[in-house]
Formats: sequence, C-alpha cells, structure tokens
Amino acid sequence: MITTEVLDPLAFDFLSNLVRERSAIVLQPSKMYLIDARLSPVAKAEGLEDVQALVEMIRKTKNPRLIQTVVEKMTTNETSFFRDLHPFDAIKAQIIPQFIASREKTRQLNIWSNACSSGQEIYSVAMLLRENFPQLKDWRINLIASDLSTEILERAKSGVFNQTEVNRGLPMPYLLKYFTKEGLTWRIKDEIRSMVQFQVVNLITPFPTLPKFDIVFLRNVLIYFDAESKSKILQKIHSQMLSDSYLFLGAAETTLGLTTSLQRVPVHKTFAFQPS
Repeated sequence: MITTEVLDPLAFDFLSNLVRERSAIVLQPSKMYLIDARLSPVAKAEGLEDVQALVEMIRKTKNPRLIQTVVEKMTTNETSFFRDLHPFDAIKAQIIPQFIASREKTRQLNIWSNACSSGQEIYSVAMLLRENFPQLKDWRINLIASDLSTEILERAKSGVFNQTEVNRGLPMPYLLKYFTKEGLTWRIKDEIRSMVQFQVVNLITPFPTLPKFDIVFLRNVLIYFDAESKSKILQKIHSQMLSDSYLFLGAAETTLGLTTSLQRVPVHKTFAFQPS
C-alpha cells in the first residue's frame, strides 16, 4: 500500500503501467518522491494543482504529448565525463590499437552510447580519440549517441555544460583544449561536437536503421528493467554488434541468466562482453 499523498494507488498503478509499456522502466512505490519531483513541474506547466491531477488528465485525454513528456521525465539522466574511467582506459590502451590493426582495410569505426543523457560519455570518447589517435584522422568515425528523451538529446546536442558538470571527471587539459568558456557555462568546441550524431532510440521498440558497432556502451541502464526486458534488450544489442566488438555494461551489471549470446572477457584492467 502506498503511504504517500502524491498519488493514490489507482493513479500510481496507471502511471507505472504507462511508463513500463512505453519504456520498460519499472517504477516502485518507494520512488514516489522521485515521481513528485519530476512530474510536479509538468503539472504546474499544464495549470494543474498536482501530480494526481496530471495523471487523471492523462487517463481521460490520452494526450500523446503529455504521455511522451511524462515518460521522458521518468527516465534517469545521470552521467559524467570519463565515468568509471576503466572502460576508457581499456579503449585507449587495448581496444582502439587492436581495431587500428584489424580494420585497416575498411578504416571505419562505429561506436554507440546508449541512454546517453546529456552526452558526456560520447563526448569523452570523441576527445579520447582526437587526443590519442591522430592516425584515425582519415578514418570514417561514426559516434552515435541515443536516448529515449528528445529533451535531453537537445541538451546533449548543444554541448553546453555547467561548472559542476565539467568538474566531474573531465581532466583540466581537456577542458582548456576542447571547451570554450561562455559566462557561467562551458561549450564543447565544434571539432568535437561535430564528431557525434544524436538519435532517439527506445530500447524496447524496434531500432531505427543503425550500423553494426565496434564498441557499444550500455552502462548502468539495465538496472532499471525487469529480467524479461533486460534479456530482450541484450539480444537486440547483440544483433547490432560485429563478431569482435565490445559491449560495456555497468560495473554491477551482468548478462548471466539473461543471454548466452554474449560472453564476459577481460580487457586491460576491466572487463567487457563480446559475441559468443
């Protein structure tokens, strides 16, 4: 039984089912404070008294714009530059040198950042490649960042970050070299921003046309889904990977019991997953 006054039980059940159907994200009653924090501004913008009234409006009108807004607001947007560092060290020390040798004929690399949020992960990859691998200058480098939320993708495309965001994980030499100060914010330079393509992708619906990838980031994403959805997502990701490509999950995430198509492999000082 829900003990909060944010939503009554029927309204919570409706909202949780809606979000799960559209995104596979599982909402728990214990996260009611999060629902209130994220949806109260939406209710206010619609001239409604509270989240309860917002949910009631959606139940009655089935307004697609409001539904999309609510689903997007309930996705978690947490990221930082060079987050958990080890995957980036592995890419720099082992994976890119390996691909430079094995992809010499095609001279192409495709890298995908899922649930990219405001873009720090894929911009970290872009800076790493630009800083450490000048031999890739004449290669075709496709860096694709995707998210369910159109709102957060627009922010990622802008390449503008506040002081707190650039303080989280971004080495000072990179900040000074690849960003321009604009008042209280920092804008990533066009030479890096132009390397990245942003695209709306919902992990539980059919993917748009995408290339086969050499490196896929799906870090700290599966934790928001139930086992069935995790399994389906991993199978879909597997179908987008080349036979020798690498998938990075979050440090606490695994494929065990979810798929036999991916195997855990050591890479530099961490681990990743490759097609079996």
